[in-house]
Amino acid sequence: MAGMPSLIVLRHAKAVTGLGLADIDRPLADRGRRDAKAAGKWLRHKGLTPDLVLCSTSVRTRETLERLAPATDEVRFESQIYDNDPDTLLTLVREAGDENGTVLLIGHNPSVHQFVDDLTGDAPETFPTCALAVIDVPGEWSDIRPGVGDLASYHTPKGH
Repeated sequence: MAGMPSLIVLRHAKAVTGLGLADIDRPLADRGRRDAKAAGKWLRHKGLTPDLVLCSTSVRTRETLERLAPATDEVRFESQIYDNDPDTLLTLVREAGDENGTVLLIGHNPSVHQFVDDLTGDAPETFPTCALAVIDVPGEWSDIRPGVGDLASYHTPKGH
């Protein structure tokens, strides 16, 4: 593996409100589709290509991934991401496999925001829909633990 591993933590793009659907089945709103496409463009511009994507099984996270259109061969849909527990996210990333230099995790608030804060101690105050944090991680994925990450960049649809 060349260089330091990078973890990209992305909150799904804006979804439609209820409409009598189960929460897990809520699709993206028009704005969410635009934002996800723009986030994908930003990642490509930064040269951030995930070797592995860990994605929640909800409709809105799947649709976010579809519009990001990352050039990756390996996507793992993980139902535990939907459970919204930052410790679970840590466990999933630990199991990413050290052959993967860049891992993209697509999930939900509040767990993704808390996860970024746990890893870096430096999370932005807010983590709106389609926000993404790029975290440099020293060592191997199996060694990842709270406090070891460095927030390399933070991007939101409004361009922070």
